[in-house]
Amino acid sequence: MILTTTNTIEGHSIKNYLGVVSGVDVNMPKTTISFNMEKYYENYENKINEVKEEAFQKLQDNANKLGANAVVGIALDIETIPTSGIIIVSITGTAVMVV
Repeated sequence: MILTTTNTIEGHSIKNYLGVVSGVDVNMPKTTISFNMEKYYENYENKINEVKEEAFQKLQDNANKLGANAVVGIALDIETIPTSGIIIVSITGTAVMVV
């Protein structure tokens, strides 16, 4: 499946617009006490990337359900709540059929 933030895909033409799709994932990392801030930020960055990948997978699954072979106009929103460690990733785009 082709995923892009642009509204067109070079070398392809959009045959059919199938609808807006989204992928959302929320995660609360396990709390660990560390005095090494570099390690803390590295772990937090890794967790954000994991949550983002899960949200992208959900986006693709939802696009597949509509019969799409691409998603265009993707927008990504990452929210964090530092006091609780919650990470929220929301991805939206338009599911399309391209040829």
